[in-house]
Amino acid sequence: MRHLVPFRDINVHASTSHYAFTSPSSPSAQTLVVERPSGDIRLNDGSLLGAKRISSIAGILGIIKLRLDKYIIVITKAQPMGRLKGHMVYKVIATEFLPLRERTLHDPDEDTYLNLLKTLLKTGPIYFSYSFDLTNSFQRQADSSPSLALWQRADDRFFWNKFIQSDLIDFATGATSASGLQQHGYHQVGADPFILPVMFGMLRITTTRIKATPLTFVLITRRSRHRAGTRYMTRGIDEHGHVANFNETEQIVVLNDGSNLMGGLEGGDGMQNGKIGGLQGQDTQIMSYVQTRGSVPVYWAEVNTLRYVPDLQIRGVETAIGAAKHHFDEQIRLYGDNYLVNLVNQRGREVRVKDAYEQLVRNLVSGPNESTQADYVTDEKLHVVEASQSNQEYDRLHYVYFDFHNETKGLRWHRAQLLLDQLKEGLVHGQYFRGVDMPGDAQGRLEVRNRQTAVVRTNCMDCLDRTNVVQTMLARWTLTRQLIDMGILRPGESTDDDSAFKTLFQNVWADNADVVSRSYSGTGALKTDFTRTGQRTRAGMVQDLNNSITRYVKNNFSDGPRQDAFDLFLGAFHPESSGAGPSLVFVDRRPVLVQSIPYALAASLFMVVVASFARSSPDSSLWPLRLFTFLWLFVGVWCFNFIRTHGVLYVNWPKLNTPRWANEGYKETMGAIRKDRLIGPLVARHERGASNARISHLEEGKKRIQ
Repeated sequence: MRHLVPFRDINVHASTSHYAFTSPSSPSAQTLVVERPSGDIRLNDGSLLGAKRISSIAGILGIIKLRLDKYIIVITKAQPMGRLKGHMVYKVIATEFLPLRERTLHDPDEDTYLNLLKTLLKTGPIYFSYSFDLTNSFQRQADSSPSLALWQRADDRFFWNKFIQSDLIDFATGATSASGLQQHGYHQVGADPFILPVMFGMLRITTTRIKATPLTFVLITRRSRHRAGTRYMTRGIDEHGHVANFNETEQIVVLNDGSNLMGGLEGGDGMQNGKIGGLQGQDTQIMSYVQTRGSVPVYWAEVNTLRYVPDLQIRGVETAIGAAKHHFDEQIRLYGDNYLVNLVNQRGREVRVKDAYEQLVRNLVSGPNESTQADYVTDEKLHVVEASQSNQEYDRLHYVYFDFHNETKGLRWHRAQLLLDQLKEGLVHGQYFRGVDMPGDAQGRLEVRNRQTAVVRTNCMDCLDRTNVVQTMLARWTLTRQLIDMGILRPGESTDDDSAFKTLFQNVWADNADVVSRSYSGTGALKTDFTRTGQRTRAGMVQDLNNSITRYVKNNFSDGPRQDAFDLFLGAFHPESSGAGPSLVFVDRRPVLVQSIPYALAASLFMVVVASFARSSPDSSLWPLRLFTFLWLFVGVWCFNFIRTHGVLYVNWPKLNTPRWANEGYKETMGAIRKDRLIGPLVARHERGASNARISHLEEGKKRIQ
C-alpha cells in the first residue's frame, strides 16, 4: 500500500555501516537505509540485522553535506499547535544532527557550519503536519491532486527544507542516489513517507466564537525560501524574479468545525474530509483570504556603514525589467490581479525607491494611466498607476501609492482608512476563497463555492511595520465581509462589535507582525501597540525605541552569521569538500591594525575613566595626570573617528556569500586607508592576505542562488 503522507513515528537504528529508519506503526513498510559514510540511500524490505535502535524521532528534516561530512538532520521533539480541519499541526522544538562518519572529525569551519545551522533551527519558527499541506493555501490545495504524495503537492516557494531533502527527493524520483549515481529511473514510492515538508513562518489556530457562533480562527504566514535572509543583507529582487522578505499570509475561518472538540485524535487516513462529525449535522465550511508582502522588485540595496541610516543604492530600473517580469508572471499566475500597495515615504531618501517602483510599473503595463489625489496633509495622498487597456498579462497590475507616514503622523491611525477606501472596489472584485466539505469524499476535498481572483501585495522599505498595519486593516475588513455573507453578522455590523473577538484578532495579527519581523530584522515589529489595541500608546513608543536600537545593533553586528545560516540551510552556499586542515573561511583577515582599533578605543575609555577617579596627594603635581588623561582622550577620539569614517570595515558581513556592494565598499575603504600618511604604511606592510579577504569568500562556495 502506498503511503501518501509522512510517517508519524520513526525509529532510528544505527550501526557502523548504516542508519536505518523504520515506522513501527507500519510494519509492512520498507526500511530507509542511509549507508555510512558514503550517504548512499536504498530501501530494504523488512528490518536490517546488526543495527541498534538509538531513538524515536518525529521526522527526517533532511540531509546536508558540509565540508568534511554529511549529516542527517532529524526532528527529535515537536509541539502540537492545534488541529486545522482535523489535521494536527506541529512546531519543531528540537533537532539532532546524525553524522555519517563513525568518528567525528573536528574542524573550525565544520564546527562553525554546524553552529550556524543549529542556531537557525533552534530560533526559527518551523511548522509541519503529517497529513495537511501547510505550504499551500486552501485554494491551491483544492486544485492539487490528492493522489500525489504530500511532498509532491508542496508549494516550491514555501517548502522550506526542500534543499536538504534533495537527496531523498532525487532517490524517490529515480533521478540520482546520494552518491550521484543514476538510479533505476522509476519512482521509489517507499521513500515518499520519509520526506516531510516543513514551513517557516507563523501559525496560530484558535477556537473562538463571534456573536455566539463558534468558529476556528487561523492565521498562517509562509516565508519564501527564495532570496531569504536578513534585513540589510537582502533587499529588492534577483535575476530569477525572487524578492526579499516575500511572505504569503492566509487568514482562515472554519465554520462547523467539530475536529477541535475531540481531544487526542489526529487527522489522517480514514477521517472523512478531515472532519469529525461537524456541528449540528452541518458541513464544515472554509473561508480564507490571502495577502502577500515582498520587497520592491527592482535592484536596490542599503549598505551598512555603522551609521543609523545606511547608504541607499538603486540600479537603473531598465536593468530590472526582465527580473520583474519573472516575478509578476508568477504572481499573476498564482493570485490573479495584483494590487501593488506601496507605503514608502514620498520625501527624503525613500522617494528614490518610490520613483523606481512607479517607473517599473509604467514600463510593464499598457498605456499607463496615472492619477494623484491630494489633501490638506500632503500633495500626494494617493498615486495610482494602472493600464488604460487590457492587452497583456501585466495589465492586471494595479499600483497604489499611499503616503502612510504623513497621513498617519501624529497618531492619526484612523486615516489609513483612506487607503482602504481606494482599494474597496478591487477587494470586492477580487473576492475570497470559500469551500465546503464534499460529503462522502474520503480524500477530504472541498467543493469550491467561491475563488479569490486578486491579491493585495503590500510593501514598505522593510515590508514589516507599516505593512503590518495595512494588512491587519484589510484582513479585518475582509473578515467582516465574509461573516456578513454567511449571515453571522448583519449588514452594518463589524467583527469589532464583539470585544472579546476584537482582542483576539488584534493579538493574533500583532503576534504575526512580531514573528515576521524577528525573522527578517532580528526584533519584534514596531507599532504593534496599535495592532493590539487600536491605539498608539507611549509605552508602545518606548518599546519601538528599544526595538529600533536593538535592530541597529543586530543589523550591523550579528546579521552576517544569520545570513550565512540561511544561505547554508537553503542551499545558496555549498561548502567545498577538502582534505584535512582548516580552510579558515570564517577567519578575520583584515589587517591587524584595523582589527585592533576597537580594542584601543575600549582601552582609552577605560584609562580616561580610571584617571577621572584617581586621587592624587595634595602636594603632588597635577600635570602628569592631566597629560595622561588628555593622551588617552586623544587616542579615544581618533579611534572613534576612524571607526565612524570607515564603518564598512566593522560591519559583521556574511562570510559565505558576501554582498557585492560590501565587497566594493571594503576595497574602496581599504584603498583610502592605504593612502593615509599616518597608518597607510602600517596597513600595507602588515595586512594578512588579500585586501578583500575579510569579506570576499565567493570562491569558497558556489554562486548564490537567491
